[in-house]
Amino acid sequence: MKKFNSIVTLSLIAFASSAMNAQDTNTDNHTVTISVPEVALVDIEPAATKNITLGFTAPTEAGNPVIANAANSTLWLNYSSIKSVADPTRNVSVKVNAIIPGIDIHVTAAAATGSGGGTLGTPAAQLTLSATDQTIISGIGSAYTGNGANNGHNLTYALAAGSGPGGVAVYADLQATATTVATVTYTISDN
Repeated sequence: MKKFNSIVTLSLIAFASSAMNAQDTNTDNHTVTISVPEVALVDIEPAATKNITLGFTAPTEAGNPVIANAANSTLWLNYSSIKSVADPTRNVSVKVNAIIPGIDIHVTAAAATGSGGGTLGTPAAQLTLSATDQTIISGIGSAYTGNGANNGHNLTYALAAGSGPGGVAVYADLQATATTVATVTYTISDN
């Protein structure tokens, strides 16, 4: 009986020992599933005062044209972008909903500044707004400009009476009006 107990005891010890070795090793692993959303957001800051007024001053001497008031540089273009595998860069385009007879609306975006990071876009030269989308910022990768004024691309708006440098409007088309409202739309999209 002792011999049988010894064999059973040794068998149990061997089995327990092999079972423990089979469960643990000097390394182990597990998976981590990561999800990164595709992002394409754009806005104009400061949000509370993003509607601007531009105009002209009448001449005081006969024979002189109307003169555009000073340019406005109070607005900032902010965006957030996480690119997709299929589309490695994005653009921001701009258009205006209404062409005002005899008036060119110019917009210029400065290089990005502020607290952003990533692959920020490159601004185009001054654009004369039209009803057709034009690229104002190109080459945006995964990036963010920072939020609010003094982050992103500073926008400068200026008016020109027709036939000005780079313009498309014609001075002969100017009409006196107390207020004309045009809506400027910025869109971030894949290339």
